Amino acid sequence: MSGERRPGIATESIHAGEIHDGSGAHIAPIYQTSTFTFSDMQAVNDWADGSGEGYIYSRGGNPGRAALAAKLAALEGYGRGPDVAEPIAEIFSSGMAAIAAALMGTAKAGNHIVTQQVLYGSADHLISGILPEYGITNSRIPGLDPNLLENELQHRSNASVVYLETPANPTLRVVDIAETARIAHKYGARLVVDNTFATPVLQRPLLLGADVVVHSTTKYINGHGTVIGGAAITTDRDLMETEIASLIRFTGGVPSPLDCWLTNLGLKTLPLRMARHCSSAATVASFLDESPRVAETHYPGLAHHPQHIIARTQMSDFGAMLAFDLGDYGAAMQFLDRLELCTLAVSLGNVDTLIEHPASMTHRVVPPEERAASGISDGLIRLSVGLEDPGDIVADLAQALGR
Repeated sequence: MSGERRPGIATESIHAGEIHDGSGAHIAPIYQTSTFTFSDMQAVNDWADGSGEGYIYSRGGNPGRAALAAKLAALEGYGRGPDVAEPIAEIFSSGMAAIAAALMGTAKAGNHIVTQQVLYGSADHLISGILPEYGITNSRIPGLDPNLLENELQHRSNASVVYLETPANPTLRVVDIAETARIAHKYGARLVVDNTFATPVLQRPLLLGADVVVHSTTKYINGHGTVIGGAAITTDRDLMETEIASLIRFTGGVPSPLDCWLTNLGLKTLPLRMARHCSSAATVASFLDESPRVAETHYPGLAHHPQHIIARTQMSDFGAMLAFDLGDYGAAMQFLDRLELCTLAVSLGNVDTLIEHPASMTHRVVPPEERAASGISDGLIRLSVGLEDPGDIVADLAQALGR
């Protein structure tokens, strides 16, 4: 755009990174190819020494993947000032592939990861069960409490990374990103933030001091439940190119061209979808919070949420994820079996409302004692509020609670 006016985030979601090839196609094509051709050996040499642009093999790069990466990088860096470098992104075959690459890129054998008590179940298992087999240890701090974190890092000279989710899955605990980044950097550690629940529309961790942001693009970024994907974004170009992005080539967590195309298509409506998701979630959270059948409702937008003020400070809205506790396993099962509109399924961020029981589903791999320590009770239910009429979502929850 001409002049000094910056495009709005909705405009960036549509136009950033878009490909306009010689065919004149309005929507970029799907580059469904495994390999790319060269006109002659001079083109090969130019590609090899970096003087010429091009692609050689879709594991290493693909135009559609590059376009999606450019769009996500633009959104995570949206509103950045001159003191924040331009972000660079890489797209992976899943959110877990992105998380694994980010952690393996910032922690090596002999290093230590400090993270919060509650994490997405597969990320929890990666950190506690898989990475220790490769010499990467870890410790947990409830809510990454700043005082406890500082004390931990004082005694962990080998800590190379602090990893967090905010809002956390599934308890919706919120962590102060800027304060955590300040403490991590004080002790020479990098901060990696999972921004899946908030998306760059609501929260941009790189602008708050984070070193790496990861996403499961399966969720809100795509928004339609049609792909599995992930992304890692950073302002440290050397870290991305030599440590994180290199892992996609050598471990093979490569997204398909079709998945990149579908994700890019979904991403164009992200700001519009998030506005509706958030407004509906606020309505649903208020209903649940007032229900005598609900023991406790966890939603950062509720004034009594323990980190409501932090959420207001670092997020532009409170998201569409919430959790509520019905007291015990039996009550949770009866409620879930009575639902008619809300869909019983793992995952989140779809256009339709998804609901699940963490202890039985997403966090089943977490040992019961660790689930309890994380606040994941047998009566806890996680809800991803969709784009249906909010009155219909509330009505379905009400009838399931009220029978």
